[in-house]
Amino acid sequence: MSDSEVSKVLLAKWTDRFFAWLIDFIIISSISTVIIFASLGTVEYEIEEFGFWAESSQYFPTSMIFFVYWVILEYKTGQTIGKKILNLKVTDMQGRKPSLKGILIGSFGKSFLLPLDVILGWILTNEKRQRVFNKLGDTLVVKIKNSEIDSDIEYKKD
Repeated sequence: MSDSEVSKVLLAKWTDRFFAWLIDFIIISSISTVIIFASLGTVEYEIEEFGFWAESSQYFPTSMIFFVYWVILEYKTGQTIGKKILNLKVTDMQGRKPSLKGILIGSFGKSFLLPLDVILGWILTNEKRQRVFNKLGDTLVVKIKNSEIDSDIEYKKD
């Protein structure tokens, strides 16, 4: 393969990925809280009455909202709101649009098992800065230039 055939992919830094996640977390947590409040009339639970189920009853719906958010946006555009703000994008291993399967696997890890996914990703990290579920889904998070965002847009006058 000649140098002209080699495409370069700029891997996103862990800190950029964290801040993109934090932006998404704040947005989706706010939406989730509103939905739970609208559904139940409160976001408070009687822990003594419900025990473990009270905590998990808020965790699961919120995680599902995160999962759907990440799957839809990352599959459709490669970017969530946080990723768009920080010029990050999810791609396949060659820098192209990832498969739906890859997005589903990566989103599952982020939505339901993020602490474990990140810690194991750091421990078992490779040169591609992948979380465990990114590795299983053959996806990368890359840094993009502003010109790359609009590269598939063609402007025509009518």
